[in-house]
Amino acid sequence: MVIRCLGLLQLCLFIVPGLALSADSAAPKPVTYKATESLSKGKHLVFIASDHEYRGEETLPAMARILARHHGFDCTVLFGVDENGEIKAGESNVPGLEALETADGMVMFTRFQALPDEQMKHIDAYLNRGGPVMGLRTSTHGFKYGDKKSAYSKYDFQAKTEGYKNGFGHQVLGQTWVGHYGRNHQQSTRITIIPDKAGHPILTGVKDIHVQAGGYNAVPQDDWNILTMAQPLMSMKADGEPDATKPPMASEWTREYTSASGKKGRVFTSLYGASEDILNDGYRRMLVNATYWTLGLEDKIVADSPIEFVGKYQPNTFRGGGYARGVKPEVYNGFDSPIPANNITSDPAKKK
Repeated sequence: MVIRCLGLLQLCLFIVPGLALSADSAAPKPVTYKATESLSKGKHLVFIASDHEYRGEETLPAMARILARHHGFDCTVLFGVDENGEIKAGESNVPGLEALETADGMVMFTRFQALPDEQMKHIDAYLNRGGPVMGLRTSTHGFKYGDKKSAYSKYDFQAKTEGYKNGFGHQVLGQTWVGHYGRNHQQSTRITIIPDKAGHPILTGVKDIHVQAGGYNAVPQDDWNILTMAQPLMSMKADGEPDATKPPMASEWTREYTSASGKKGRVFTSLYGASEDILNDGYRRMLVNATYWTLGLEDKIVADSPIEFVGKYQPNTFRGGGYARGVKPEVYNGFDSPIPANNITSDPAKKK
């Protein structure tokens, strides 16, 4: 039987049930921000955003725009996406990781990722060559394979692998998941600089840090260079009273990891970084400075360099599953579109 008015592709879709979904599920192209030419540092940064709760999918593109427009870094931002190519916070599917092949720096905001080997191999290769790493908040427990078979299960936050205990968090960032230190959404956090670390390049021009995310426990290791301490507060306000039952805890530090190639890579770890945290000028400046430091460009850090948001930034309040719905990564291309794209954070499937 001849089916008229159908092209070859349409005919195939008609004959093979389900094939029509392939066009809609095509991998989205990475979001890219080209450096302002006059400021170009000649460095390429790759941002990986897929956590379930703290709106890393808002934090990272906002920071990438600042670093591209104001500081001269070429930036690629990658997101966890669902089968329709829409951003789904925490989804273990991050297309575009081959961008790490040309990356000079990697910024991670992930949680419990079990990426397919075809994707994870790019992160593994980057770490094997000792590339610089910045890890925010849940990246300490950024990977979780459990019983899932993978060539890269050693990165699991509970890994028992000989020579790579507790995975990426412990081996690269310096700590795996330890636990909360205070109550999210009821206790915000004041971050203060350790006095004798005030001269560290990352803290240049940094002051008055107050973030919305609740505290995380920290268990300092001998190779941590601790820069700051976090004090849980009794309210969500910057002038809130300290929680007398919770003394300050380490919150940001630097260290080096040794790669499979033997090269050492610089690391900056922050136990904070939620979407609302970067509204604070001091915290945002610290992340900008840390980017320079991880790349070995600390001599380029300026105390009053621009850190203003590029485009409208009105973050959604962080909570589990509270990500903007129906957003494809490409909506964030360019410097003018709002981040987030919308404030529709309820799951339509749960509506009656």
